[in-house]
Amino acid sequence: MQLNLKNPLLFFDIESTGLNVATDRIVEICAVKVMPNGDEEVKTRRINPTIPISAEAQAVHGISNEDVKDCPTFREVAKSLAKWMEGCDFAGYNSIKFDIPMLAEEFLRAGIDFDFRKRNLVDVQNIFHKMEQRTLSAAYKFYCHKDLENAHSAEADTIATYEILKSQLDRYPDKLQNDVKMLAEFSTRSRLVDYAGRIALNDKDIPIFNFGKHKGKPVEDVFRTEPSYYSWMMNGDFTLDTKKVITELKLKMR
Repeated sequence: MQLNLKNPLLFFDIESTGLNVATDRIVEICAVKVMPNGDEEVKTRRINPTIPISAEAQAVHGISNEDVKDCPTFREVAKSLAKWMEGCDFAGYNSIKFDIPMLAEEFLRAGIDFDFRKRNLVDVQNIFHKMEQRTLSAAYKFYCHKDLENAHSAEADTIATYEILKSQLDRYPDKLQNDVKMLAEFSTRSRLVDYAGRIALNDKDIPIFNFGKHKGKPVEDVFRTEPSYYSWMMNGDFTLDTKKVITELKLKMR
């Protein structure tokens, strides 16, 4: 089934130095931009992360420090990448939990506030888990009847994710609409305010803490009764995006 698109839909996957969104960096990014008319454009780029790639990460994606030492840094490609992504909705596999937060963090480090919250975000993994409960390789085999070769290379994973979503639409016509907004809503598991999931919305749409000793409490209430908590978070090992969100919430209190 071809995708019914109002905006370009950008499927993407990243490989990184590790799994910590706040401290790790991107080493490779691949994106497949699918246009409303069905045209596709594929871009793959390796990035010099400026920090060492962990042995654990290298064992997964096979990219070494030597492989990327002469590649551009993310800051050097950030403006052109953001421009290419303008007007797109986004899709990926486990992208809401990892790829979107990691990419948003890299943009913020580069001084670019690319707001993914204004776009529809489709997470193919969440659709898969709601329907079948499997992994990416199993999803590819299940939906597309193909073996995923070169798994954990950004390009192979990205193209597989694109094919899986189209097959999911074919398989579940009674449950899934060929509409990116609906797919984004269906594949978003929780109502998070920041990408890292530290702040969420309760059933009254009030921002609350989603971690720690104040979990479940409204952010505004905590900042009023314990002003030092804001300072602790701003000085702590939280993502730049989380710090941006809590700062915006604090400014609204005035």
